[in-house]
Amino acid sequence: MIQLNNVSIFMSDSGRALVKDISFTVNHGDRTVIIGEEGNGKSTLLKLIADPSLIEDHAEYTGSINRGRCRLGYLSQELTPRELERSVESLAASSGVPLWRAEAAAAELGLDPGLLHEKRALRTLSGGERVKLRLALLLAAEPDMLLLDEPTNDIDLDTLVWLEGFINRFDGGVLFVSHDETLIENTATAVIHLEHVHHKKVARHTVANVPYREYIEARERALSHQEQVARFERDEQRKKEERWREIYEKVDTAQRNLTRQDPSTGRLLKKKMHSVMSQGRRLEKERESLTEMPVTELTIFLDLPSVELPRRKEILRFRSGGLFSPDGTRLTGPLELDVNTAEHISIIGRNGVGKTTLLRLIAEELEGRRDVKPFFMPQDYRELLAGYETPVDLLAPTGEKEAVTRARTYLGSVRFTKDEQESPIEELSGGQKAKLLFVKMALEGYDVLILDEPTRNFSPLSNPVIRRILKDFGGCMIAVSHDRKFINEVSTRVLRLTENGLEKVDLSEME
Repeated sequence: MIQLNNVSIFMSDSGRALVKDISFTVNHGDRTVIIGEEGNGKSTLLKLIADPSLIEDHAEYTGSINRGRCRLGYLSQELTPRELERSVESLAASSGVPLWRAEAAAAELGLDPGLLHEKRALRTLSGGERVKLRLALLLAAEPDMLLLDEPTNDIDLDTLVWLEGFINRFDGGVLFVSHDETLIENTATAVIHLEHVHHKKVARHTVANVPYREYIEARERALSHQEQVARFERDEQRKKEERWREIYEKVDTAQRNLTRQDPSTGRLLKKKMHSVMSQGRRLEKERESLTEMPVTELTIFLDLPSVELPRRKEILRFRSGGLFSPDGTRLTGPLELDVNTAEHISIIGRNGVGKTTLLRLIAEELEGRRDVKPFFMPQDYRELLAGYETPVDLLAPTGEKEAVTRARTYLGSVRFTKDEQESPIEELSGGQKAKLLFVKMALEGYDVLILDEPTRNFSPLSNPVIRRILKDFGGCMIAVSHDRKFINEVSTRVLRLTENGLEKVDLSEME
């Protein structure tokens, strides 16, 4: 059992509360998901529970955490640059688990057990291979409480399905952060929702011991009902106040027009005005007790610009003798890909087969073209953000007043505060960096989008908006994705990359 009592987390530099007075319990058998918008403290909360020393460099906390006798298994969201330079063999040896057990866990995950003996650096593995490797070492330690920070990042569809089954079968408790709505819907039995409202100045939370979809639907109903009640009460209050003002003005006018020759009427009007003023004070008190309008985190207000490509224009005619890894290993046989105007293509496939490699080759081929304006969004956002100090610097590199104003307006539409607009990009969360790149797409008017896992860092609350934005995009889109909702809702064509090349996938198979 893990139990938190009145835990608050504060940023060390600013004192801003990430989490305020939260209390909850995770028991054996629970599958509890932590949700919230980007930068709301989900990963920090998970790190604190795993090991308070993990947040010492940027945050402080109050309250108590009781971990009982749990054997915690913590999977961090990302590896540090230093960790990426370690060899696979070194990582396995330092894990402290029996090698045979790690090999068995790796095999269950679809990973070659022989990988555990390789001396190559972790950075040479695909993102999915790194996640599987770390999961295998974690499971080999036989924890009874799992803390998983974005376990679905970079893993393929088959592994996603396996992970869902594993979470549901696991004997102990699971506390996890994920952006994959399908996985959350299929596993979570309880929800912890972290929010930052009032321009991100107030931290609040909700703990609901119900499945995710039930929580979201109940929340939407409650917010809708609260808004209806609040609007009705305000309308009735407005009518009362209008009637009061009419009476007040009549009495006030009568008093001003009163002559000294009519003292009796003057006494009556004075008494009447006293009654009117008393009623006014009662109305003021009533206004204070009105049902509050629901206060929630602002959503994303962003659309990609309209683009018009010729209806029958061939965007891409890609031919390759095969895909190869950086060390020269052949990944696939020959492949062909023809893409026409306004197609939204999703490419799926197992980890390590070369999906990212294919996407980079497509981006390189389109980059030199003058008849289209392509944009490539890689998995590692640092490739595009390096060299820019702040979000405004990226979006308005000239520094001209008009460009800066426009950049700030667009950043505000995706909920960047003034401080975040001027903060170093490297301090932004993965989700905030993803939003920043979407703002860049909106500002610069690209007509061909090449996207490597575009929804991977958005919260399950933001993802429906992101899917709608990309679905409505009138240009061409080629994306690698393992997000089942994205594939179903946005794609007009799905292709699976295998060792034999590209294969067409029936969209009904993805449901």
